[in-house]
Amino acid sequence: MFSSIIFILLLLASTIFFIKNVKKIKRNILLGKDVQFEGSRKERLKTMLLVAFGQQKMFAKPLPAILHFFLYAAFVITQVELIEIIVDGISGHHRFFREPLGGFYTFVISFIEILSVLAFIGTVAFLARRNLLKLPRLNMKELLGWPMMDANLILIMEIILICFIFMMNGADEVLYNRGMSHASEYGSGSFNFSISKFIGPLIYGGMSDGGLFVIERIGWWGHIIMVFSFLCYLPFSKHLHIVLAFPNTYFSNLSSKGKFSTLDSVTDVVAPNFDTAYQPKTDPNNPQRFGVKDVQDLTWKNLLDAYSCTECGRCTSACPQNATGKLLSPRKIMMDTRDRLEEVGKNIDLNGGTFVDDGKSLLRDYISTEEIWACNTCNACVQACPVNINPLEIIVEMRRYLVMEESQNPSELTNMFSNLENNGAPWQFSPSDRANWVNEA
Repeated sequence: MFSSIIFILLLLASTIFFIKNVKKIKRNILLGKDVQFEGSRKERLKTMLLVAFGQQKMFAKPLPAILHFFLYAAFVITQVELIEIIVDGISGHHRFFREPLGGFYTFVISFIEILSVLAFIGTVAFLARRNLLKLPRLNMKELLGWPMMDANLILIMEIILICFIFMMNGADEVLYNRGMSHASEYGSGSFNFSISKFIGPLIYGGMSDGGLFVIERIGWWGHIIMVFSFLCYLPFSKHLHIVLAFPNTYFSNLSSKGKFSTLDSVTDVVAPNFDTAYQPKTDPNNPQRFGVKDVQDLTWKNLLDAYSCTECGRCTSACPQNATGKLLSPRKIMMDTRDRLEEVGKNIDLNGGTFVDDGKSLLRDYISTEEIWACNTCNACVQACPVNINPLEIIVEMRRYLVMEESQNPSELTNMFSNLENNGAPWQFSPSDRANWVNEA
């Protein structure tokens, strides 16, 4: 009974802590402006199933995709075992579902053990790729400090969690063979789990019954404490993408690549000249800012993108400008957006729910003008992202702000803007003159 009370208190505390921080993240995301989405619900569900659930874009790089799939499958399937542990923790039972499920129970736990071994292999491989092989995209300067620590910490937690699972199952296997398990009321013999039936007797076969009970309880409590710790840690980690990848891909931009959005504040001025039935979309008493200076100017989908970023660096490794040594890194754009959004959220918390101007902004304080003007809008980063994040939208909107609000742009663009204004085309001659060469002798 005492252990059940401790378990319930830990479960409630970690769940409440998680929900509290998720609400803050939701509040931060909804600081963004509303946005209209193209595409039917069917198209969106298909995109979510293929990209988020099916890991479609991960397989552009087969080896890391397979390793990632090991972790992904283990995470999803092991939730079945987690349900049993929660039931056991609350009720005081042990292996609550073994008797009603019978042989199917053995199959499920055996399958989970196989996935856990594969996840262990994938986790060790990912640690090696980061820290021994030092893959370039996983060791760029924007990952120095906390981002690198965050990535390593979650992988180490995964290894510890797997070790606890096999401590619990392995010790339980030996105890059950001796008729001494917590589950001995179901009879004696062997659990016959796919992995534990080998490693249990091999590692724990020579231990006393008392020692095995201690090992099994350490494994059981260690497993669930690691789960609760992960639940509390998740809102502060890039691994929040395991949750947000699904809504983020559902709300993907399904319009043609390279299609830019229009500004209602501009359309309201131009449209009446062409369409007398046009209804203004903006409030004249509350004019919109042209483009983006700070995170509040972005859409909530842009902010959801920032929280969904896995920091995998596929966008940056695909960026031709980054490859040629330019300052631009699409991954850094998303990381900076999330960092600034977190700063704004803390500002709101400290000031009773109201944002107080801190003299900072996303543009310049986090993202330099050199970075955004380096982009050649090729959409390589958008195409490469495994969860359909769109750094290009943020870059283009910050460019809009610089040009339309501050009249700042690279000198190379000045002639083009002048030609657009005077000729309706980026060239020094009007579009109607472009075909004049056919009349030349």
